[in-house]
Amino acid sequence: MRFIPAIKSSAWLAAVVLAASTGGVAAQAPWPSKPITYVVPFAPGGNTDTLARLLSKELQAGLGQTIVIENKPGAGGNVGSDFVARSAPDGHTLLGGTISTHAINPSVYPTMPYDALKAFEPVVMIGSSPLVLAVNASTPYKSLQDLLAAARARPGALSYASAGNGTSTHLATELLKSLTRTSITHLPYKGSGPAVLDVVAGHVPMLFDTLLVVGPHIKSGKLRPIAVAASQRLDALPDVPTTAEAGVQGLEVASWQAVFVAAGTPKPIVARLNAEFARAMKAPEVQKRLIELAVEPDGGPPEKLAAYQRSELVKWAKVVKEQGVKPD
Repeated sequence: MRFIPAIKSSAWLAAVVLAASTGGVAAQAPWPSKPITYVVPFAPGGNTDTLARLLSKELQAGLGQTIVIENKPGAGGNVGSDFVARSAPDGHTLLGGTISTHAINPSVYPTMPYDALKAFEPVVMIGSSPLVLAVNASTPYKSLQDLLAAARARPGALSYASAGNGTSTHLATELLKSLTRTSITHLPYKGSGPAVLDVVAGHVPMLFDTLLVVGPHIKSGKLRPIAVAASQRLDALPDVPTTAEAGVQGLEVASWQAVFVAAGTPKPIVARLNAEFARAMKAPEVQKRLIELAVEPDGGPPEKLAAYQRSELVKWAKVVKEQGVKPD
């Protein structure tokens, strides 16, 4: 009988097991076998782009491959997301998915180029940023109830800014309107930057947005935060009540950031990616930056992201239908 030397035998067995577990991918080449493309479906400079560049530094060290950030904006994130959905399911193309691309857009757009659930494998929830309701500091609104009283007194006279139709900053106020049966006029902008600047300038009285966007203007005294759309108060705004504390139940909105890969990507690769992202998020430099960006880190398993995404799809489909939300 011919025996295989012990060292070679164990290596051979490990290769066989890995190949079987990954559907033969590992038999061709170890993963990752080439640079990984991290697709950001939005323009450079936003939260999704910032997080991708921040995490890629740590991911490169753990995966031993270069991470290439590729911005593919368009159609509220649909263009870049569709690109990843159609990519080879081999773990070499990642998507920075968000509340827009994977929870809101499927209800806002009449036709979608991809199925938000079936076209992807969830990898990891990076984190979320609860939205803050802020008003221009010169307005008389000291609380959420003050704002609602004004909206009821003159239906449609009060207006709000958003980062654009179908964004979380848009639907947060639509959800507020739905829950309180009030009429407030929507003024969509092309991004959070111009939206918040018009509120600061006093052209529009209010908006919902992340602390990253409204925080600097709150510190300068030009904006007044009156509520946080979260289940608990933000550490950065300890004196600002949650929407529930302010008298509106069920108004919890967070702009979340996650990672997805194409459907059919082998589970061991998804598990490895999840572990590497979780490790990267624990790096001191990353944790410090997440605090600066007002992102509450998650890093949970793929199953947690999948369950949360399904609940978000149901939640926003109802709001879109009730409020008649349309794309730009």
